[in-house]
Amino acid sequence: METFFSFLEKRVDDCSSLLCVGLDPFVDDLQEPTAASALEFCLRIIKATAPYAAAFKPNAAFFEVFGAEGWTALKQVIDAVKEESDRLGSHIPVILDAKRGDIASSAEGYARSAFKVLGADCITLNPYLGRDSIEPFLQDREKGVFLLCKTSNPDAGDLQDLILVTGESLHIHIASLAQAWNTKNNIGLVVGATYPETLARVRLAAPDLWFLVPGVGAQGGDLASALKAGLRQDGKGMLINVSRSIAHADDPRLAAAGLRDSILQIKGSMVGRD
Repeated sequence: METFFSFLEKRVDDCSSLLCVGLDPFVDDLQEPTAASALEFCLRIIKATAPYAAAFKPNAAFFEVFGAEGWTALKQVIDAVKEESDRLGSHIPVILDAKRGDIASSAEGYARSAFKVLGADCITLNPYLGRDSIEPFLQDREKGVFLLCKTSNPDAGDLQDLILVTGESLHIHIASLAQAWNTKNNIGLVVGATYPETLARVRLAAPDLWFLVPGVGAQGGDLASALKAGLRQDGKGMLINVSRSIAHADDPRLAAAGLRDSILQIKGSMVGRD
């Protein structure tokens, strides 16, 4: 039976890429502060980068700021990725970056909104409320989740590095739980590229899972260090999310192609590693 990550692996093979293109229409980057301008901004990036994208990740916050019109624009962005998928003959997953996390009854509403109303394939979740808060998102094995584990922001360690009574850090405990909970092959982890040593430790705790890896580029994460720390032995298991470095490029298509090629080159240099 197909699962979210089996779909993702097919896309990775189709485009020979581990690049996830972030769609973050910052107001300052738009021609005007409107939902229509945010939509135009994203459509331009989608059309330019689709051949090189293993996935797209729109951030809900940059659409919600425009109210109901922004929500409509977000739906149109997701629909546009589906249109590009049809054109290319290869399903490009959409990961909704919403970082939801609530009690089970509320989570059911959030899951329906993300998967049924918007049509996203996957969503980012905060696992702090425990398994029952993510369970509604896992019912359909063809829909995926990425649980926040070790995020790329400077103060991530305030909570994520806390040492538990077991002696392990909170983020490693989350990784171990995710590995155990992944019975439908639709759970992954968000692990920032800004902490490569931690990325390597999380990989040891969750050897099978896919990681969504923000922080390369504008946030200072090093691509080679991240790949060497986090790739699985099969050369997969990571989605490198890049947003601003592509959006701000003179030619987003060339920027995406260059990133895809850089990933391939680094992976090639790792062949035969111990």
